[in-house]
Amino acid sequence: MTQPSFDLIEQPWIPVLYLDGATTENLGLRALLHRAHELQAIYGESPLVTAALYRFLLALVYAIFDEPHTTREWQQIWQKGCFDKAAVDAYFARWQERFDLFHPKRPFFQWPDKANREKQAIDLFPDFASGSNATLFDHHTTNDNTPLRAEQAARGLLQIMTFCTSGGAGLAPKESSDAPWARGCVFLAEGNTIFETLMLNFLPPRDAGFQSNPQDRPFWESKNPFEPLRSVPLGMRDYLSWPIRAVYLVPEQQDGQLVVRKVFMGTGLKLEEIEHPVYAYRERASDKKRLFQRFNENRALWRDSSTFLNLKSNTSWPPKPIHWLAELVAEEILPRSQIYRVMVLGMANNQAKIDFYREEHFPLPGQYLQQPELVEALNQAITMAEDVRIELERSISRLATLLLWPTADGKNERKPDRKDIENLMGHWSSERVYWGSLEPAFFTLLQTLPHNPQAALQTWWQTLRTASLKTFERTARMAGENTRALRAAARAENQLYGSLKKLFEPRKE
Repeated sequence: MTQPSFDLIEQPWIPVLYLDGATTENLGLRALLHRAHELQAIYGESPLVTAALYRFLLALVYAIFDEPHTTREWQQIWQKGCFDKAAVDAYFARWQERFDLFHPKRPFFQWPDKANREKQAIDLFPDFASGSNATLFDHHTTNDNTPLRAEQAARGLLQIMTFCTSGGAGLAPKESSDAPWARGCVFLAEGNTIFETLMLNFLPPRDAGFQSNPQDRPFWESKNPFEPLRSVPLGMRDYLSWPIRAVYLVPEQQDGQLVVRKVFMGTGLKLEEIEHPVYAYRERASDKKRLFQRFNENRALWRDSSTFLNLKSNTSWPPKPIHWLAELVAEEILPRSQIYRVMVLGMANNQAKIDFYREEHFPLPGQYLQQPELVEALNQAITMAEDVRIELERSISRLATLLLWPTADGKNERKPDRKDIENLMGHWSSERVYWGSLEPAFFTLLQTLPHNPQAALQTWWQTLRTASLKTFERTARMAGENTRALRAAARAENQLYGSLKKLFEPRKE
């Protein structure tokens, strides 16, 4: 029987989006790096796959090219506008065998000797409905025993190494730890091409929080990636290919093509709670501990944008790629007037179960990176939105109270049970409607604020007022049209108008 082989350098397996924004294709590593300046983005089947592919490609860029130690060294690569094809080819010529997904001795990113628990191939995708995982968007189950094509298995392998959680794959939490990007929001600077995106996140070790280390190398270059025994990465290459699991893919033939139906997994190296360069952090007031930004199903990420853009704060720390972008703008290597972008990917989980995953893209005008007063103005705008939300909630709470007990405003009158009020307000979902209506206007504010702050904020104030009143109107309609509901709505609406007047009167001038 012929030895199975899937060459990741030449075989197409990474989904990419072309510059026209419509054409997609799978490419091998060589073609992708040769043409990175002609391609718009990685286009994974989920945000988790997209993030895992970017992480791997960053590790590859660090492995192929000498890491920059200054902005000027970085600039030399940037100004070429593309990756050096000769350097790419020389690297692949040297390490070609290590990029065979089914190599008999050193299959790519795998370590058969430590992989001792048999699993199904779909367990490579934490977001698939397998084991105790919830059904998100995929409807495979372990009963299907669905095989993965070789290219799917390769992407799943990278995803499990990027997003597996402590205790997953049947491993006890004490035997394992979370993968590097499993818990927080992953922030990456985003360019107009894959080349630009990879370069904008190709940070010098000092800017990424690591020291240069001659022992630092990616998983596939190591003689044994689990030695030396360690819990802190040796550098960026080690960090971006951290051996969080020992995995082995078992190939088989099906209808003339290679597939993977069975995998083996085992413990890898536990990772300490380090400060991840792609995370945003803030200080918890109670004990000064640094907490990283997480996705919250009930809170849009833009509401925290002033925190992860504030480069001058003593209580919050933006992701390292944003710091690096600010340094490049400050040294005039990149223009201040340009609108950059930030890509945020990741998942929210409860222990080993994934609740949801998400991908967001933020415009980032370069002025925010050099003018702290703009970030402060943005924070003022978000704070005002929260103040309006509080007044809206109070008015809707009064509406619910009067609907349940019309005389509740009386001095000695009985009040309805608080849980009944909360249940009714939850049914109306007014807060979700309010914040959802603000999102498009916020991104407009983000881009117009640097050019005319006063006009941009005045427009924002009006947007907040309109959004709160429309949200209340919707809620009042849901409350009903009988006399009792109309009276309750009128009294609650008067309260809202009065509260908004107090908030907005000082801002008219």
